[in-house]
Amino acid sequence: MISRELAGRLSTRLEWKPANGDLFFIPRPEISDSVFLVSDMVVELVVRDARPRFHFNGTVEWALDSVEVGEVVWLPREDQLRELIGDHFLSLDRTGGDYVVSLSGPEHAHHTAPQPSAADAYGAALLYVLEHTVPVAGSAESPH
Repeated sequence: MISRELAGRLSTRLEWKPANGDLFFIPRPEISDSVFLVSDMVVELVVRDARPRFHFNGTVEWALDSVEVGEVVWLPREDQLRELIGDHFLSLDRTGGDYVVSLSGPEHAHHTAPQPSAADAYGAALLYVLEHTVPVAGSAESPH
């Protein structure tokens, strides 16, 4: 999963259209450690008598009433980040325990600094693309 810091930096440059499967967090101290999943249905894993089963719930007891989309930070998945990078993407490579994304550019290729996860490498690459290319209509939008 992309780091919260990098997601925050990207959030000021991306238009997010929330869809099922998207992840986000709420940057409030009392709840900032939680990650939320956009879903039409809540499914809870319950284990009784050592037998796991899924319960389909309409709501969760501790649920928030609501929160504005502008008050949360989207945590884009790797596939979403790759799609947003688009034709600039050349490769994802592993170097030691870190990941590096290589991008095509107008003058030369760019390689991200080594990142601890593939998602962070994609996020750093997307940030570079957004900061160093001329925007094309729709290029900075969520793939949803």
